[in-house]
Amino acid sequence: MKLFVGLGNPGAKYAANRHNIGFMALDRIAADHGFGPWKRAFQGLACEGRLGDEKVILLKPETFMNLSGQSVAEAARFYKLTPADITVLHDELDLAPGKARVKQGGGHAGHNGLRSIHGHIGEAYGRVRLGIGHPGHKDAVAAYVLHDFAKADQNWLDDLLRGISDGAAALAAGDGARFMNAVALRTAPPRSSTSDKPAVKAARLPPDPAPKPAAPAAAEDDRNPMQKLLDRFR
Repeated sequence: MKLFVGLGNPGAKYAANRHNIGFMALDRIAADHGFGPWKRAFQGLACEGRLGDEKVILLKPETFMNLSGQSVAEAARFYKLTPADITVLHDELDLAPGKARVKQGGGHAGHNGLRSIHGHIGEAYGRVRLGIGHPGHKDAVAAYVLHDFAKADQNWLDDLLRGISDGAAALAAGDGARFMNAVALRTAPPRSSTSDKPAVKAARLPPDPAPKPAAPAAAEDDRNPMQKLLDRFR
């Protein structure tokens, strides 16, 4: 069994915030893969389903971001899961919008949701870092992450969420490379090998020269040999 945790803040006020992209990713997985209904559990909302051969629990903590670890730890204890069985999907300021990266273990890089999870289960869990970009100055970070995605973000956001859903079974199986390939096929699809090449102009060749007039055919000589010999001595 695997536990996928999406990070965010509960309530309609925060639903479309950049900080809630983890919730959005789980919602897309649940809808696309036929998971059961969301139910209140583990200080959050949870649902169950299958991704490939794996049974997976999806969890959206409702403790608010800074206390996410309480919810994750409660679910982990109930299902007797180790940190290696847990993957957290969260917003990432240090990645460009629409980018994603898979990581196992490591620091929390100042992310308050991860900081809380570290405090409850340690740092050995997996993460899917979902790029939202950086506002440019650290003083603007709080307002930036707690603000809704702009209309201009909707296309790349939809592509990213679809890619995460496409690769969810690979992520549950521990195949990070295949998961990232599924994301890339949505966010950076390969270009056609022909359609993007500039048209090659046909080389301009000089016109064919006019044909030379044929030499007139020589008149047929019908003299007999004796006449030809006499004509030579005239």
